[in-house]
Amino acid sequence: MDTSLLEASLYTVKAIAILDNDGERIISKFYDDTFPTVKEQKEFEKNLFNKTHKANAEIIMLEGLTCVYRSNVDLFFYVIGSSQENELILVSVLNCLYEVISQILRKNIEKRTLFDHLDSAYLAIDEIVDGGIILEADPAAILQRVALKGEDVPLSEQNFKDVVASKLEVGQRTMKVIQSAKDQLPWNFLKN
Repeated sequence: MDTSLLEASLYTVKAIAILDNDGERIISKFYDDTFPTVKEQKEFEKNLFNKTHKANAEIIMLEGLTCVYRSNVDLFFYVIGSSQENELILVSVLNCLYEVISQILRKNIEKRTLFDHLDSAYLAIDEIVDGGIILEADPAAILQRVALKGEDVPLSEQNFKDVVASKLEVGQRTMKVIQSAKDQLPWNFLKN
């Protein structure tokens, strides 16, 4: 038996894709050179969609790859790994991706809403998988890193507000320390 097939690797995810109900790419990240060109990637995505959009299963072997998937309304979520990859690991990544996107979209999982929050979705995917290596599969940890707030404020504005708030807090603490020093200064002169 070929030992290279049995070697363990951290590079478990070959691709993550979110397609619409026509099989068109919304988000797609390929982590190796299995499909080196965009044309080959889109052909694979189209083939994958055609095999899965009417199926009730959650896993498929396609072109020597293990593909796990999930759909909701007009979105299809895919996590793709090698044929030797453990399906349960891929499903845990898929479930994490789905839960995080669900929270980002406030449980309104549909194409239009995803387009409105595309920056957060890309950030979440990057927090889950980096270069094919699974970094995190806990949706709560990913949401914390993406800094999702209860307000309907874009992520870029949230970061700006957080920076301003922290600077103000530091400034207020500094002022308290200075005031405390001023208050104690006359007492130090009187004691001597």
